[in-house]
Amino acid sequence: MTALRMSAQDWMLLILLSLIWGGSFIFAKIAVAEVPPLTIALSRVALAALALHLVRFILHVPAPRDRAFWRDALIMGLLNNAIPFSLIFWGQKEIGAGLASILNATTPLFTVIVAHVFTRDEKAGPLKIAGVLLGMVGVTVMIGSDVASGLGNHLWSELAVLGATLSYGLAGVFGRRFRARPPLMVASGQLTGSSLLLLLPVLLIDQPWSLPLPGMRSTLAIISIALLSTALAYVIFFRILKRAGPTNLSLVTLLIPVSALLLGIVFLHEEIATHHLVGMGFIGFGLLLLDGRIFHFCRVA
Repeated sequence: MTALRMSAQDWMLLILLSLIWGGSFIFAKIAVAEVPPLTIALSRVALAALALHLVRFILHVPAPRDRAFWRDALIMGLLNNAIPFSLIFWGQKEIGAGLASILNATTPLFTVIVAHVFTRDEKAGPLKIAGVLLGMVGVTVMIGSDVASGLGNHLWSELAVLGATLSYGLAGVFGRRFRARPPLMVASGQLTGSSLLLLLPVLLIDQPWSLPLPGMRSTLAIISIALLSTALAYVIFFRILKRAGPTNLSLVTLLIPVSALLLGIVFLHEEIATHHLVGMGFIGFGLLLLDGRIFHFCRVA
């Protein structure tokens, strides 16, 4: 099978996707100042679901009618949206957008571990194991230094974001069952499922009718994270996936922290500590080992 290559247009789409997803951490940091995390998560998935269902209707993508799909869509929505979005938004009440994005970049590391445990055809070889170990070193450098320097009050927030990446890893393996379905159908289905799952917790815990109305800045941030960082991002995501394949698409994970760091510095005046950058370096090298193409380039050279 011929490996899919990245064209100039694919690279532009990949960079755009990293900016959109990096921007989601900026939007979230703005929104959590006024709106509870669960309410933000519900708003994000519900608005994005409506947008994607509209796109699906325009493109004449049929709505699935079988119960098995909607059962799996609920599980996928739980693992890929409801749990991770809620944990990340909760974590960002204490930590900055840049650090949250760096921790989120460990998603492929957890995916490798989950795939090794729960699948037969994606066992981790020496290269992947080395990549996971390097990534874990990076996480330890970031979080361990925070605890050692007396910033342990942020530990649970950092662990919450790591919990989100573990949930993403589980979702990545569970999502293999959707391979035969149109991507837009899966995306709209899982967002619908996560909206239903988040509705009751929001009503019971946040009681949004009792909350003060958020300001214009927070409202625009929530709309942006729903329509740009979720609905539009999925459209770009699946376009790259179709044109360049999943391996090339995974490179966006390396670009998101850089985008979020730069956006956080510019728009939120955040400061990133040296040990966070060192940790990101370890994670980056780990991801390169997981990707494997660095050794391919060395052999070619």
